[in-house]
Amino acid sequence: MARSPEAAKRAAGDGETDAMTRGGVGEGPETGAAPGEAAADKTPRTERGKRTLRKLLDAAALEFGERGFHEASVSGITQRAAVALGTFYTYFDSKESLFRALVEDMGALTRRWIAERVAHAPDRLTAERLGLEAFIEFVRAHRNLYRIVMEAQFVAEDAYRRYYQVFADGYINNLESAKKRGEIREGDVEVRAWALIGVSVFIGQRYAVWGDDRPAAEVAAEAADFIARGLKP
Repeated sequence: MARSPEAAKRAAGDGETDAMTRGGVGEGPETGAAPGEAAADKTPRTERGKRTLRKLLDAAALEFGERGFHEASVSGITQRAAVALGTFYTYFDSKESLFRALVEDMGALTRRWIAERVAHAPDRLTAERLGLEAFIEFVRAHRNLYRIVMEAQFVAEDAYRRYYQVFADGYINNLESAKKRGEIREGDVEVRAWALIGVSVFIGQRYAVWGDDRPAAEVAAEAADFIARGLKP
């Protein structure tokens, strides 16, 4: 996938010179921003352009997830996406810019998936259980998520930190609101938010990435009981 932007436009052959848009367990706020590091003039404004961007992101999830950042290639991504090699540069400046966009995109998809499944939860503790169950299900359906996010720590640390910070910000807001409603007891919501993220990350790794030998609802219920009661008898 190496070609100049001018050659990219010629190779695309489909008029897609418009550029790019996107698509807790704390169901964090959406930023409304385009994925990653793509320049503002690369945000697609047509439905066709948005579909092509989606294909590139989905293909990148497979390529990076299976091969890792350093072994993945732009040509491999465009082949998976079934788009012309030059089309890539209509949307991204480099492999790294796509990787950053993908990390952000996967975070947004995860939050959206969870938010839809906890929307009608009657209280915060129920939302924790439903959210964790939804997260396990999401990771089981998107097993490349963990490899991509973990690799971001070494490829694009700022994107890695931002991925979790957005989750934490949403969690903090939700816990603060729940505290005001009397659904959880007083305490430091920031520390609690990061603790809950830690629970989610490793529950997801064990029961989604390493194996799916137990029902997601069962695992989530046990973890939610721990969250609600702690270890105290």
